This record gives sequence, C-alpha cells and structure tokens, in this order.
Amino acid sequence: MGDDGDRTETQTAIMEATYRALCEHGYADLTMQAIADEFEKSKSLIHYHYDTKEELLVAFLDYLLDEFLQKVEATDDEDPRERLERLVDALLSGPGEAADFQIAMLELRSQAPYVEAYREAFAANDARLSELLADTVRDGIEASEFRGVDPEQVAETILVMVDGARTRSVLFGDEDPVEHTRRAIDGYLHSHVFVGDGE
Repeated sequence: MGDDGDRTETQTAIMEATYRALCEHGYADLTMQAIADEFEKSKSLIHYHYDTKEELLVAFLDYLLDEFLQKVEATDDEDPRERLERLVDALLSGPGEAADFQIAMLELRSQAPYVEAYREAFAANDARLSELLADTVRDGIEASEFRGVDPEQVAETILVMVDGARTRSVLFGDEDPVEHTRRAIDGYLHSHVFVGDGE
C-alpha cells in the first residue's frame, strides 16, 4: 500500500469527494456519478484513475488507513504505554466523525464476504493495524513496562473489542458501547499487560 507521497493531488481530491459522497448517499446508493458530483474537476479524471467503483473504494480504504497512520505516527521518544493508549483512543474514534460515514463503512464491510477486493483490502488494513499494535507491545516488553505477553494476541484482542464497539455504536446510534469498551480495554491492559498493575 502506498503512502501520501504516492498519491497525486488529484487522487487525494477524489478520495475526499468519495468521503463526502459516502456521507451523503451511503454505500448502497453510491455511484461514480455521485462521487463526480462531489468532485470539482471532470468525471473523466475519476475514470482515468479508477476504472470501477470497486477499484476506487479499495483505494479509499487504503487512503483511510494512511490518514490514520499519519495521525498516530509515533515519535521515537514516546513511552510505549502512552503510545498504546493513544492508539486505542484513535482506533475507537474511527475514521471520520460523521455518523452517516460510519454507517456507510459498516455497509461496505458487510460486502466483504461477497467482494474479494473489499475482503482483501480490509484484511490488509487489519494486518497493518495489528502489526502497529503488536510492535508497540514489543517495545513495551523490551522496556520492561509490559509483561511477557504475546504481542499478536494482545493486538488481536484490542482490535476485536474495537470492531465490536464501533459496530454496536453504529447499530444503536449512541456512544455507550465505545465508552464501555474503552473502560474494558483499560481493565484488560492494566490486569494483563502493564507491569505493576492488577497484581
């Protein structure tokens, strides 16, 4: 997957138009024309870069992950515990604040079992997030701030809890599942991961 350095200004503008179109129409009613309506340049430019809606949405998922990774990019001197806490906060906030966008993303996820390109994109994104979390846990273990836990297992546990919270938040239209999950993740980290906590 590329980073922002590999994405042209036009492609970035298309991604921003896609975000607006998803908020406005949802996944089910999203068309290339709807995206073009949100795009300040010609529709032909969209088709020049992306042959199909499927291809464009796969690129959009990559764009969202790149945006997230830029937001949580760790500094070398950051404490592993603080970094892990910040990652959890960022994951629970989700991409985009608009409720309509969160619903559209849930619709898109629901297509993953049937559309191989979406399934592969979500799997690749999940793998990158899992790696980021696991690397942070490894840093904490090496710094003797975390216990000798399995970094991949900790990452998987956090991601499963985050996915559940975000899904329930969209389904029920409130933030209670997110807030409850944040407390649950805190409890898990203090009792199972952080050295000196929960002992």
